[in-house]
Amino acid sequence: MLRNHIYRSITFISVGVLIIFLLLPSMTYAKRLNAYLSYTTFYTQEAGPYVETYIAVDGSSLDFTLNENNKYQASIQVLVLFKKNDEIANYDKYELFSPELDDTLDLRFNFLDQQRYSLPNGAYDFEIQIWDKNNETTPFVRMQPLVLDYPREKMSVSGIQLIDSYKPNSENSILTKSGYELIPYPDNFYPENANKIIFYAEVYNAESQLGENEKFLITSYITEANRDVPLSQFVTYKKATTAPVNIVFNEFDISDLKSGNYFLVIESRDRENTLVAKNRTFIQRSNPRIQLKPEDLAGINTGNTFASKIQDADTLKEYIRCLEPISDEQEKNFAAVHMINADIETLQKYFYRFWSERDPLDPEHAWLSYLNEVNKVNLAYSTMIQRGYETDRGRIYLKYGPPNAISESYNEPATYPYEIWHYYVLENGQRNKRFVFYTKDLVTNDFMLLHSDVSGELSNYRWQYVLHDRVDPGFNIDASEVPSSWGGNSKRYFDLPR
Repeated sequence: MLRNHIYRSITFISVGVLIIFLLLPSMTYAKRLNAYLSYTTFYTQEAGPYVETYIAVDGSSLDFTLNENNKYQASIQVLVLFKKNDEIANYDKYELFSPELDDTLDLRFNFLDQQRYSLPNGAYDFEIQIWDKNNETTPFVRMQPLVLDYPREKMSVSGIQLIDSYKPNSENSILTKSGYELIPYPDNFYPENANKIIFYAEVYNAESQLGENEKFLITSYITEANRDVPLSQFVTYKKATTAPVNIVFNEFDISDLKSGNYFLVIESRDRENTLVAKNRTFIQRSNPRIQLKPEDLAGINTGNTFASKIQDADTLKEYIRCLEPISDEQEKNFAAVHMINADIETLQKYFYRFWSERDPLDPEHAWLSYLNEVNKVNLAYSTMIQRGYETDRGRIYLKYGPPNAISESYNEPATYPYEIWHYYVLENGQRNKRFVFYTKDLVTNDFMLLHSDVSGELSNYRWQYVLHDRVDPGFNIDASEVPSSWGGNSKRYFDLPR
């Protein structure tokens, strides 16, 4: 059986893929811990499901003190909680130590920690807290729902572990799987200097469901987050023979993958090409080197299409402007540079290309459906100087769809008017996510995005202080929560939206 944690694995890696803030020794202000968290779920016949956590902490965001050996050392405290129906199903609390240093002039390294936790199938609230033991600033806290679903006789695909590097290793350790030592990539963001995605996963119970020595197909591919269509240059196929566990260990060269949001997908199909198991993980790519160019529109034929029927250039430009909330970075840059003074034919080609990429079978229907949503946000969120789609609420609505719940509070005595939007599940797989909007007056109808826990959106850990700045303009750079006040509901609405 897997214990609460099998054993510690602490690795120190050089700075590369993680963001580092250089702090000068003469600065005396409190550092804020900078950490990255990801996790994957797996299954073993002996112990059942387990969760594997990966934590990377930026060494330069920690305080180093002299230890008993007269060396500089940092210490990190970690608390992990798995709750089910408000009861703790599993937990861990441990301390990580940095290497001992003679000086602190160069802290460009990261702590990389990996743990495993055994849990039965079910839905959990997963919480992790990380704080610097030498610094009393606010802990790094991450909370999110977690679902484990590994039936004993039905095929399933494990979570997809993103890998930074690997090497052959037959020794048994927490980093070792299938004869390789796997150093995890503890983030879902791939910057421009990252040229490949390496990943590992396991397919369970193929033998039980399909029979012994049966052939089946494992496909790995990348798809855009808003389209369930594999990108042809990022697809691999593997013919496999059924076993209790089949391994998927692969990589893609992403040098030419443009900036955007994607899913990395693994699926299994039987001899009849029937889908029997599938899993995916969300990734983000920044690759400004790959840009859309005017010559890319040259071969597009818009004759007898819905785009060719739009003959007014100003109308087309307005339609293209309203696409910004759902455009990728490449499209935003191209439209901003090339669409302002483009002729009618170029506008038509760009507009048709945009929608045919999103729905090749019926691009006109996709556009009309989106236009209907644009009309809704223009009616609901327009201000005296902005159309609805240009506002923060309009952008979020068009990008993520209508929220499942909205908590409106316009008259609390201690806060500015605000709204908290709650999404149960986003298209990119993120669950239980929220957006906080606020305004300093209700006259303009201009609610600005203040904070969100969605990856890639504005995050402001002091958002409650900003809301309460209406009556309490005091400034505390390290505080993240405000004292409870009469009529104040912002924290409650954020934790439990109505």
